[in-house]
Amino acid sequence: MASIFTKIVNGEIPCYKVAETDEFFAFLDINPNTEGHTLCIPKKEVDKLFDLDEATYNGLMHFSRKVAIAIEKTIPCNRVGISVIGLEVPHAHVHLIPLHSMDDARFIKKVKMGPENFEKTAAAIAKNF
Repeated sequence: MASIFTKIVNGEIPCYKVAETDEFFAFLDINPNTEGHTLCIPKKEVDKLFDLDEATYNGLMHFSRKVAIAIEKTIPCNRVGISVIGLEVPHAHVHLIPLHSMDDARFIKKVKMGPENFEKTAAAIAKNF
């Protein structure tokens, strides 16, 4: 059965897309720690990050770096943090989180955003990608 992320890539579930290549996809987290919290995934569904073949792993890190640079150009923050947890969705993914403090990286405080804010944020990051 396809993961929710595969369904997003296939267009079966809507998302706020930030960037896409032939192999990778980035979209805003719908339950973000901070504005601009983005998920980067390989389109190929693999459960665990370290189970990716080396080329896909390196490609995902390269893609994530480009997305992080776009986030930094778009969202005022001290830096963009990276986190890999992977417990909620069985599809390798990287969290890119605009950080203002260490608490932003802890996944305990969430920000509420409406659809218009998500659309505006995704479009702004995409423009800088």
